[in-house]
Amino acid sequence: MAFFVRNRSLERLKSSSARTFSSEENAIQMQGTIYQPNRRKSMKCLYYLTSTLDSTRKITDDLHQAGIDDWFIHVLSKDESGLKKDKIHSSNYLEQLDILRYGIIGGIAGFAVGLIVAGYVDAAKPFGPEMPGIVYYAIIGVLTLFGAWEGGLTGIASENKKIALFHNHLDAGSYLILIYAKQASEELIKKVMEAQHPEAELAAIDANFYNPLAELKRINT
Repeated sequence: MAFFVRNRSLERLKSSSARTFSSEENAIQMQGTIYQPNRRKSMKCLYYLTSTLDSTRKITDDLHQAGIDDWFIHVLSKDESGLKKDKIHSSNYLEQLDILRYGIIGGIAGFAVGLIVAGYVDAAKPFGPEMPGIVYYAIIGVLTLFGAWEGGLTGIASENKKIALFHNHLDAGSYLILIYAKQASEELIKKVMEAQHPEAELAAIDANFYNPLAELKRINT
């Protein structure tokens, strides 16, 4: 009987140790997953110019076959009806207009003015010496939002600064294809374009497409 009890105790100890080891191993693996370097790769926006709607349609079809989702392909052109007819994904207002850039600039200007006004109110105390601190935050916040709003209105009436580089080409009837490429697919996209569409010109590469204040430069050809 004592021998049986000892065996049962030994089995329980082994089972407990195995579970503990397994838990520690899983914890180490999870810790490695949590603390491993960020694997997200940066994205770029590739700008291609082509002269015809037929070329644009074939380019989008070939990119789809290469595994590039339609969500990552946007086309700018004055021929909106042609894009719609061929079911080509056209660009959005944030790509066409300078809303974000002017909105940010307006917000920064409004914030600066808000600091000046809040400083003046604090020094002059026109509403008495015991003004709540939240009033100063409110002044800065309201003027910042007003500046961003005014900037956005200006941006609605302005062409996107990056797209303005291709203004003459678009006016002449060309098609500007924006391809948002992950680092892993950038070379694939370039190979597809070079091999199957030599008529399309790689006009620019924007590594900071998410930053409306960043400058975009044409590729010298």
